[in-house]
Amino acid sequence: MKQWFFGADLWKSRFGVMAATCFLTMIWFVVDWCMGTTFRAMSIWELWVNNFLAAMVLLLPFVIFRKVWLQIVCLFIFDMLLVANLMYSRTYFTGIPLESYFLVTNLKDFTASVTDSLRWRDLGFVVILLVGAIVSFRMPRDKFIPGIWPRYITLVVIPAAVSFAVNYSKGGFYKAYDSYDLVAYTHSCTVPVYTVVGHIVHTGMESGKTVAPDKEAVIAEWLDVHRKYTEGVALPDSVMPKKNLVIILLESFETWPLEQKVEGMEITPYLNTLLKDSTTFYAPYALTQVDAGRSIDGQLLITAGLLPTKGVVYSNRYPTSTYLTLNKALKDKYGSESIMLTVDQLITWNMGVIAQSFGYDKVLERSVWNIDEKVGTSRKLSDGSFFRQSVEKMESERLWPYGEPRMMTFVTYSGHNPFILPDNLRSPEFDLRGKGYHSTLENYLTMAHYTDSHIHTLIDYLRSRPDWDQTMVLITGDHEGLAAQRKEILSSGTKGVELVSEGQYTPFIVVNAPVGMRYEKPFGQVDIYPTLLTMLGLQDYKWQGVGESLFSPNKVPAAISSMTGKMAGDTTGVDPHHLNHWKQSRDISDAIIRTDYLKNLE
Repeated sequence: MKQWFFGADLWKSRFGVMAATCFLTMIWFVVDWCMGTTFRAMSIWELWVNNFLAAMVLLLPFVIFRKVWLQIVCLFIFDMLLVANLMYSRTYFTGIPLESYFLVTNLKDFTASVTDSLRWRDLGFVVILLVGAIVSFRMPRDKFIPGIWPRYITLVVIPAAVSFAVNYSKGGFYKAYDSYDLVAYTHSCTVPVYTVVGHIVHTGMESGKTVAPDKEAVIAEWLDVHRKYTEGVALPDSVMPKKNLVIILLESFETWPLEQKVEGMEITPYLNTLLKDSTTFYAPYALTQVDAGRSIDGQLLITAGLLPTKGVVYSNRYPTSTYLTLNKALKDKYGSESIMLTVDQLITWNMGVIAQSFGYDKVLERSVWNIDEKVGTSRKLSDGSFFRQSVEKMESERLWPYGEPRMMTFVTYSGHNPFILPDNLRSPEFDLRGKGYHSTLENYLTMAHYTDSHIHTLIDYLRSRPDWDQTMVLITGDHEGLAAQRKEILSSGTKGVELVSEGQYTPFIVVNAPVGMRYEKPFGQVDIYPTLLTMLGLQDYKWQGVGESLFSPNKVPAAISSMTGKMAGDTTGVDPHHLNHWKQSRDISDAIIRTDYLKNLE
């Protein structure tokens, strides 16, 4: 035993000290990273296996040459790589992609930004390195450790085999990495779990999947044709467009609860009154077109007029690509500032970076709110308190001085799955418990009613403003909510299933629209962006999106789901060339984001 893994001859030596130094270096990187993101990664057991393996590989210079100074130099270089990735993560919540290492000379223009990205805790790497060096040099030189190579190789092979087995069970390294990257609350865990080296390998593999530059010619040709199908769309000359835009993104809010009753009670009585207003534009059949990014995909569709990337979440892989948005269009024409208010953290779906790329001037996130009412498994701020505090902040902090053009985006949370509303927030009059409803349906109806009962707080405030006549309010869901539970509910045979739509539709409601009407045909979420441009008098903006305005006489009366590829609507009589062009929009949108095509238009 003395000459095997835990023998004193191996671990109570310079080898053991250098091994410990390498491992502590890897773990300090994890701790440092998690302090800026989330400590969720440290509960993932693969992290410990992968980081031990990385530490053993990092120890190779000492094993070969038995020189402490050489190992220290190699560790120092590796420390610089780790710190660079930490600095990068403090802006983009991810590691440095492979291709960015070839742009290192650009840093000379951003010296101040680099300095601002350093933290005192980064000195932990220096401390670990110095202590390791001092302890090693004070120990006797390793003369001969019996069987060091077999023992070292075993220390590498065992964790490597475990890591390989785990990745293989998940479909390979690329898919295993993506299993964390494609989830809102674990995408920032990928680098600590797979180490910086794993991240570099993954981004290198991703680079091989990106669209080749010659695809830009195909994009340009498609957009030229798209303009022909969408040009000339404008409001009647007698109608004045609005200048202010308020977007209320209701988490997982679907269309079917609107204008419906249960137990003789309206599910959404307040929103129903808005639908009856002559100045409301209502289109009930906006087909959900989000993909793995869910909520952040919804923001891309509505705000930027692009469909989600295929196989990856754009906000994690392409957060700094160029996005031409409603924010930027309003700023170009009216000088509008845009502000987002959300109960989430900025690391969720890399939202902080995306907000910058979209052109938001300010984001109010989780840390600014008094979490006095909590909902959901994540214990986030309730919609009722969120709307109340939002109004208070708009007044007390002068987020929107009267008369100044603005775009305000409010992102709610209460409607998030599993839709469980605490007892203290339930309406005594609207209680469906024990009345024979499927549990998920009961919870969803209760939550929809709750959100409906509080949204008036924000609308009432907006209507009280002297610039209300210049303001229109979009109310929509970021995506559908029932997901895979829809089929279970519909087949359950329980009470109220006839209320639930088979289609994954979210409502498109514009309050105080320049044109009030109902649009009853299916369309895609991606069509919301060009429709809003029309309502805002921005039909000449340089980016009209890959969708089609609902005001267009050539609008294809259908939509395709990004997740299932299934089409909703009837395309009978649509020109075949137009239909073929329309079906290519997902591929074109994917290529636009991957090649950063819109930088040519900015």
